[in-house]
Amino acid sequence: MSKWTIGVIGGSGLYEIDGLEGAEAFSIDTPWGAPSDPLMRGRIGDVTLVFLPRHGKGHRLTPTAVPYRANIDALKRAGCTDVLSISACGSLKQAYAPGDYVMVDQFIDRTFAREKSFFGPGMVAHVSMADPVCSRLSGLAGDAAERVGATVHRGGTYIAMEGPQFSSRAESNLYRQWGCDVIGMTNMPEAKLAREAELPYATIAMVTDYDCWFDEVEAVSVSNVLEVMRQNTERAKQAILELASGLNGVERSPSPQGIETCLDFAMITAPEARDPEILARLDAVAGRVL
Repeated sequence: MSKWTIGVIGGSGLYEIDGLEGAEAFSIDTPWGAPSDPLMRGRIGDVTLVFLPRHGKGHRLTPTAVPYRANIDALKRAGCTDVLSISACGSLKQAYAPGDYVMVDQFIDRTFAREKSFFGPGMVAHVSMADPVCSRLSGLAGDAAERVGATVHRGGTYIAMEGPQFSSRAESNLYRQWGCDVIGMTNMPEAKLAREAELPYATIAMVTDYDCWFDEVEAVSVSNVLEVMRQNTERAKQAILELASGLNGVERSPSPQGIETCLDFAMITAPEARDPEILARLDAVAGRVL
């Protein structure tokens, strides 16, 4: 058996995956509340996929209202070894055209109204986010996307904004000056929480628009995003199945970046000062070290 169990978080437009063997829906309770939706577990050969629509079926949740902590905790409790995020985004580079995929490897977090950590007063931990994406998982997902015909850009900086409004032109141009490549509303604090849960995380960012900096094209709107998103979503489903198929018979080993053990030296609160109530909530996320 490969022992890969990949949690797939579906973004805007991606609310289900077809073609899984033995697919079954199930619910998980977490100390952080309910996840966005019931999870779906199925297999492609000996690779297990656990799917969760980030915004809930029917796109019920705003980017701010997504229960990020519950989602990551639920995937951890479901036995996921890795997490792949599928996310719609705007492009801040002319070369990254609508319909292209960007394998993000860096983030800038500009969100401000979300809970960003499983830890807090009574149990403090500091994990490294220097390299926030699992390079191996990102490479494998990018390869799968290329095999199903996607134009894939390897590497890019994703700036996460609070939303739900799109950027002003001034903001869009500022982010370009900062060197950002794509813009979205949902990968933070998701990537931070995945790291705290010792889950290797990668993002396929599906470009739907040029935000509003590119004067030669129409500024981003829901109507033009939806049209590109429909095309992207079908290819994303194919890429997910291709990724799983390609891992059949491939034995999973720990991430080369040591992500599965990143909490070993992250805990800073002395054992005698730790809050038992907080420790109880961390049973899945940090149970390995607690």
